[in-house]
Amino acid sequence: MYTIAGATGRVGAAAAHALIKDGAPVRVVVRKPADAQQWVDRGAEAAVVDLTDRRGLTEALTGSAGFFTLLPFDPATTDFHRDMRELIASIAGAVTDSGVPHVTMLSSMGADLSEGTGPIVALHDLEVALRETPAVVSAVRPGHFQEKVADVLDTARDEGIYPVFGASADVPKPAVATRDIGAVVAHTLLNPPEDHEAIDLDSPVYTEREIAGVLGRLLGRGLEVVTIPRQGWRDALVGAGLSSSIAEVLVGLYDADEHGVLQARGDRSVTVHTGIEHTLARLLAVPAPAR
Repeated sequence: MYTIAGATGRVGAAAAHALIKDGAPVRVVVRKPADAQQWVDRGAEAAVVDLTDRRGLTEALTGSAGFFTLLPFDPATTDFHRDMRELIASIAGAVTDSGVPHVTMLSSMGADLSEGTGPIVALHDLEVALRETPAVVSAVRPGHFQEKVADVLDTARDEGIYPVFGASADVPKPAVATRDIGAVVAHTLLNPPEDHEAIDLDSPVYTEREIAGVLGRLLGRGLEVVTIPRQGWRDALVGAGLSSSIAEVLVGLYDADEHGVLQARGDRSVTVHTGIEHTLARLLAVPAPAR
């Protein structure tokens, strides 16, 4: 049995689908009963439990050969760091209590660093906490998610603007499709290592301007790429509906990205191939453009 947290999100869902397709037994962890039935219909088991519920999560993990976990966060939280400490303590505690032998976690480039990376610091802390449990830990460290474009989709579609939090829209950066991350997660769960490992994802590289160009073609309109200066980051994030706490940690993330701090420094790498054209076409539910 493989237990998958975050099955209502993109990476968790992709991992669960890949395992089910491979014929592996799957138990998904969801917070709401309404989210459980769709997975039961696909042949999986479902445990309705919050990741902060150590006892409930322990029960969901008991008997599992492997566990996929991540750190979801509430964009309206008033204390990001407190929430992450509670989540990490519960997850690591349940891993210890259940005796699950292998954990694959969604981490990030930069999670080898203990400070200066905004919300990625919490992923560093989860890596450390899990490695202190009896389980063997595989930390999957992707770069930018291609699907992050969803955050600016309404602005692009309605106003013809593609905002960029940075001084330049012309810096090439790795961008990975979440379905590729899910596939790597599933493969890692089915093929657990003998010792802890950090896995970098070698993914396609794009500038924000290139991504805006693809998005504009799919939307059928030209997009103006607008860089947002650092002094405007926090206000723009709060104006988009994020809490001050989340805005502050995201500013830290953008700073780290701007200064090249987020680099691949894992133990091994896996090459993935899905291009931004296919990801954005799926996001918009339109045919992918021909190359």
